[in-house]
Amino acid sequence: MNITFYGHACFGIEINGIHIVVDPFISGNPKASHIDVNSLKADYILVTHAHQDHVLDVEKIAQNTGAIIISNFEIVNYFIAKNLKGFHLNHGGTFKTKHFSAKYVNAIHTSSFADGTYGGKPGGFVLTANNKSIYIAGDTALTFDMKLIPMFTKLTAAILPIGDTFTMGIEEAIIASDFIECNKIIGCHFNTFPPIEIHIEKATQQFTSKSKELILLEIGSSIKL
Repeated sequence: MNITFYGHACFGIEINGIHIVVDPFISGNPKASHIDVNSLKADYILVTHAHQDHVLDVEKIAQNTGAIIISNFEIVNYFIAKNLKGFHLNHGGTFKTKHFSAKYVNAIHTSSFADGTYGGKPGGFVLTANNKSIYIAGDTALTFDMKLIPMFTKLTAAILPIGDTFTMGIEEAIIASDFIECNKIIGCHFNTFPPIEIHIEKATQQFTSKSKELILLEIGSSIKL
């Protein structure tokens, strides 16, 4: 499982030649200006919720690649109405292929498109392939529902938002890592714009002090699990 950070909360995940894009917000992010949206490969697009900073490039990528959009009922219907392909999920449901599975789990946030269309309830994904699992939390506050995840999945790593203001911050993310029983955390949703700026060295030290690893990838860089 190879994971590439495209900025904000957008990641590319490659599994045995299958390409997944998560929450694509690239063309509207000046810090990701060196990423060419039109060159991205995608067989599937996972969407946690409908906010613009998570769906801006969904339509463009899906048109370019023919990718299947996987999300909740309302979000998938929104894109199907644009003649794109999608697969409906709701909380607790799992999308399965021979390459991977993606379970849609709870998140505490809001969800609406830029045009005001209701985006359903927000969520996250537990992505499993090749005996490895990663939790993609989406935009969320800390929630006891996270404790359900290790009851059915042993996580290899987790992608958690850490920027505060619109999601949980560093302190809550550390508690979240306890809830999900995973000490390898990939941070996202930080430093894109002023309300979510963090002190990177301090954040890393806070995790280290709790015997945990906070991985903060440069935009365009990758990690292999």
